[in-house]
Amino acid sequence: MKSKTGNHNQARSLLHTGNFQFSRPSMGSWLLYGLGTENKELPGFITIDANIGPDNYGSSFLPAVYQGTAINAGSKSAIPNLVNTSTTKDRQRKDLDLLRDFNQMHLKDGAENSRLEGLIESYELAFRMQTSVPNTVDISKESQETLQKYGINDKATAKFGKQCLLAKKFSEAGVRFVEIGHGGWDMHQNINDNLKKNTTAIDKPIAALIQDLKDCGLFDDTIILFGSEFGRTPGIKEGATGRDHNNSGFSMWMAGGGIKGGIRYGSTDDFGHKAVDSMDMHDLHATILHVMGVDHTKLTYRYSGRDFRLTDVFGNIQHEIIA
Repeated sequence: MKSKTGNHNQARSLLHTGNFQFSRPSMGSWLLYGLGTENKELPGFITIDANIGPDNYGSSFLPAVYQGTAINAGSKSAIPNLVNTSTTKDRQRKDLDLLRDFNQMHLKDGAENSRLEGLIESYELAFRMQTSVPNTVDISKESQETLQKYGINDKATAKFGKQCLLAKKFSEAGVRFVEIGHGGWDMHQNINDNLKKNTTAIDKPIAALIQDLKDCGLFDDTIILFGSEFGRTPGIKEGATGRDHNNSGFSMWMAGGGIKGGIRYGSTDDFGHKAVDSMDMHDLHATILHVMGVDHTKLTYRYSGRDFRLTDVFGNIQHEIIA
């Protein structure tokens, strides 16, 4: 891989939205806009402790209904204020019906308002989620074998293990796009100890997630992408104990969902510093959309006088990695 920038915020924005300069819809929002969701009881796009900020899971100028929903896996209440404890469910349903009627009257009086339509749908979705979300995020009924497989009983792997297990459960429930995250990779210092700690935290849960997706029959229909906004330099400066940012040549890995297994695509120079044959972020997005059944040049949205798309005017599908 290669990226256009070596600054965290801009590179992270490019990875998620296809643009590092302006606020744009995230890849999850584009996919949800293009393909819809398979579960009306849950959001179609969920981030689980991804720590990426709302700009990277937001819908920007796409209708608000396509933005991501942030889940806090480590909290007793995965989504704050999900349950209304001040009234009964029947009364809440009547209140929402009245509110929806008022909002629909307002829509009829003017032009299309995607924000208001998104707000109406968010109220309805939140009402449905009161039943479905607690059941999906509850892992208390999981077997000890499952908890051990994901490392949830081990402090070193517990947090990321729960994220991976929830990602599997949400995918199984029909959520279109799920993102999880693990921070602490910006290792300018003490890279030897920190890298061991981080790889220990994620390796076992990732293996469990892949195996679980295979066991439940979802592996062939689910694209798994693991990576970051850029990599690290191949060498350590004199006197330093870590490595600097490197957006000129770094790696991501993909599995499942029609991606060819057991191959390595691209290469770097002899020092591992610059990519010689590579993909950029636009190529990555174009290829993912293609494997999901979407033509990246035709998935557009009219805004501010022109048609926008995730890949803008770029992106080449890398057929070499497709099975």
